[in-house]
Amino acid sequence: MAFLWILSCLAFFGAAYGRNCGVPAISPVITGYSRIVNGEDAVPGSWPWQVSLQQRNGFHFCGGSLINENWVVTAAHCGVSKRHFVVVGDYNKCTSDGNSRAIAVAKVGKAITHPYWDSNTINYDITLVKLSSPVTFNQQVSPVCLAGAHDIISGGEMCVTTGWGLTSSIAFGTPCILQQVSLPILSNSQCQKYWGDSISDMMVCAGASGASSCMGDSGGPLVCQERGAWTLVGIVSWGSGNCSPRKPGVYARVSEFRNWIDQTLAMN
Repeated sequence: MAFLWILSCLAFFGAAYGRNCGVPAISPVITGYSRIVNGEDAVPGSWPWQVSLQQRNGFHFCGGSLINENWVVTAAHCGVSKRHFVVVGDYNKCTSDGNSRAIAVAKVGKAITHPYWDSNTINYDITLVKLSSPVTFNQQVSPVCLAGAHDIISGGEMCVTTGWGLTSSIAFGTPCILQQVSLPILSNSQCQKYWGDSISDMMVCAGASGASSCMGDSGGPLVCQERGAWTLVGIVSWGSGNCSPRKPGVYARVSEFRNWIDQTLAMN
């Protein structure tokens, strides 16, 4: 009976992911190789799954992606706990426009990190964060689609990452306005030319094209547009210590975690 219950839950969550995900009510405008490092402002509300993970004092420390009304996916190395808040619907995090909402991390269920997470190799860099109350979807807040377990990302495909990370490695603080960057996907063999054996099958690389994500973008989305919908293929994980736009950023490969995500949500 338990096995059948899990299967039915997986079917439910699979259907939920496929329902109205990855299609912003407000269309993004992407100009190409502008960058989070040195900045390109996103269109307000055009990445409605983007969340800001914040401390109690409002300090932004990581990004994340809304995958349904109760759950956010982010990076394990962000260290999310029940002391933190998830801010949805934000754009300019320095002002209040009435569209954003801060939601506490659930005290029960809270942050569930992959059991194989390794802080030394930065492998299995994924955490699921349960919200204390469900969000209401609207023009500024809606979920992203998740890459399927068998999805293949082709090298050279152009995808987008977003976040409030530093616009340079020596910047005093993170930007107020959500930034975006268009990046080409690299094959893992291409990426290993930069990072060697540090690249595993649990990772996907993008960039080395004159653009880069940076500190504070961690946990945020790398999305590719598939059949008219934006799909989460990567989670900002690690890269150059000085956010060099000449080296690729490394992202947790969502397709490798899809089964674990489905099973975890079904049982929590």
